[in-house]
Amino acid sequence: MSHAYDLIILGGGVAGMTSAIYAARASLRVLILDENACGGLVNWTRVVENMPSYKSIGGLELTARIQEQVEELGVDVEEAVCIDSIDLGGAEKAIVADDETYTAKAVIIATGRKPVPLEVAGECEQVHFCAICDGAAYVGKRVLVVGGGNSGFDEAIALLDQGVSELVLVEKMDRFFAARTAQDQLMARSNAEVRHSTEVAAVCCSDSLRSVTLRNVVTGEEEVQTFDGIFVFMGQQPGTEMFSGQIALDDDGYIVTDELMATSVAGVYAAGDVRRKKYRQITTAMADGTVAALEAERHIHSQMQSSKG
Repeated sequence: MSHAYDLIILGGGVAGMTSAIYAARASLRVLILDENACGGLVNWTRVVENMPSYKSIGGLELTARIQEQVEELGVDVEEAVCIDSIDLGGAEKAIVADDETYTAKAVIIATGRKPVPLEVAGECEQVHFCAICDGAAYVGKRVLVVGGGNSGFDEAIALLDQGVSELVLVEKMDRFFAARTAQDQLMARSNAEVRHSTEVAAVCCSDSLRSVTLRNVVTGEEEVQTFDGIFVFMGQQPGTEMFSGQIALDDDGYIVTDELMATSVAGVYAAGDVRRKKYRQITTAMADGTVAALEAERHIHSQMQSSKG
């Protein structure tokens, strides 16, 4: 079955939902397709304190409010979809998801970024990427946190606040990269241990997590420890695999756009963390989404005029 829209937005994070709000208010027929749940990485943010109009708000609450606004404007939202194929080349863009075909005159790509996986862990169910999402299952248990940046330290503190009994944080490099205040706060916890120059060499996981082998990257010395869960915060990578060969990407896989969010393909725009840019914040994602929607609206109306002519 085929479904026709004016605009399809791939990704229901803050950038995608902002685009949807602007496009819907311009009376366009809009669809959001998301392979997960709307909200993106903001859902994983425990507290947002640099969002204008809110002194402090939880990430899940913020995205829920945005999604409510999106749906009240009549935007169709499809979550947890499996995208089978994408064709962006023609004047009419086509996306096949869950054996349904969706077409539109313009597409906004707002697929954001996803966590870098811990490859040695395989498909272990006790490996997680979000403390606020999954930490409650580890109250009174021992966990390993991988990653010494701001996310690693902030999420480690969140895990301890949720009631994790003991926590070890490891960083492969020879120093930590988190803000000094976050480092000091975690190191002050008596049930937290932090180690740099340490990597995860192996994970033993059959029906559940059995053990983790930690290796000192300087000496090569290894030790086997038991943990109930692993939380991984080793950075993010753009969700652009499905667009390779269709639009221009930079060497790191980010979408190349101009200042109006236009990609190398007419009628295709990108917004948010998925595009090449210097700063990735909630507010910059909203700005990107606004510009992308306004430009997509212009393109769509131009297409409509051309078809009438």
